[in-house]
Amino acid sequence: MTRASPWWAKDVYADRKPFLKVRSSLGAAIRQFFAHERFVEVETAALQVSGGNETHISPFGVDLIGPGGDKSRLYLHSSPEFACKKLLAAGEERIFTFAHVFRNRERTALHHPEFTMLEWYRAHEPVTRLIEDCADLLAVAARAAGTDNFVWRDREAEAFEEPEILTVCEAFDRHANIDLAALLGDRDGLARAAARDGVSVAADDTWSDLFSKILSEKVEHRLGRGRATILTDYPVSEAALARPKPDDPRFAERFELYVCGVEIANGFGELTDPAEQRRRFVEASAARARLYGEACPIDEDFLDALAVMPPASGIALGFDRLVMLAAGATRIEQVLWTPVAERGTSL
Repeated sequence: MTRASPWWAKDVYADRKPFLKVRSSLGAAIRQFFAHERFVEVETAALQVSGGNETHISPFGVDLIGPGGDKSRLYLHSSPEFACKKLLAAGEERIFTFAHVFRNRERTALHHPEFTMLEWYRAHEPVTRLIEDCADLLAVAARAAGTDNFVWRDREAEAFEEPEILTVCEAFDRHANIDLAALLGDRDGLARAAARDGVSVAADDTWSDLFSKILSEKVEHRLGRGRATILTDYPVSEAALARPKPDDPRFAERFELYVCGVEIANGFGELTDPAEQRRRFVEASAARARLYGEACPIDEDFLDALAVMPPASGIALGFDRLVMLAAGATRIEQVLWTPVAERGTSL
């Protein structure tokens, strides 16, 4: 049996080198963008007391061993979000970070166990300001890459076109023929609608499970074609850290950015109610324990910080995915300087 070539083999590396040059150009251009917007670049610790409390995000747990051999459980962060919000509570108002983050159970053409998250936060500014940032950053990325179009496999999106803004309900109606607003919280009704449209339904699927299946199978791959799509107004049950919309609390101030059918960013009008955030964490942790037999502790320090954090908007963008789209790569490993290796695998 022939041993697979490692990522550092000269021929393998030479094939990836053009993508990595685009990665460097994008990183420099994005830093210039944020400097012009008067942001401070921050660095957040990867080791945290909690890996987060979202149902389907699996963190890496590690042991911190003290000088006397005593152990305490820590986690490699799955996002720098908690730390960034603590910095907002401390008085920072415009911050961004390129953070290496870690997620278990994720490895596909678009997922990697260690990847780079670009996050930025604006205190005292609305979530619509982040939508403007997204359009600006797409143009910045395209210019840095020397391209007019983003590409992923057979899909394209014009880099300098104004993004389409579409609510989740509009997207479900257009692409799945489902009146989502009429079915909020109605698990059986949503199950019937999903089955009618060819989506498999399991007996133990919750409303949220069905929402995710329909979004994944019927909607997402149709978004961001021709031009980017901003998908807005998620049901509040699908926005773990976002505040409800003041004019319709059934929905949250959450949006996602799609390009070429690929989700690359997730933005929030940030929830700053620690009691409501605790309730959501407890609910999600119970669901995670039921599904995966594990759950992370709640970061009490984070909830304390929320109580004094100013109103803010924040967003996480998958930097590696943005590089893929700008460079025309087809797999995330192609745009990583040093991919995580597994025995018996090659690039």
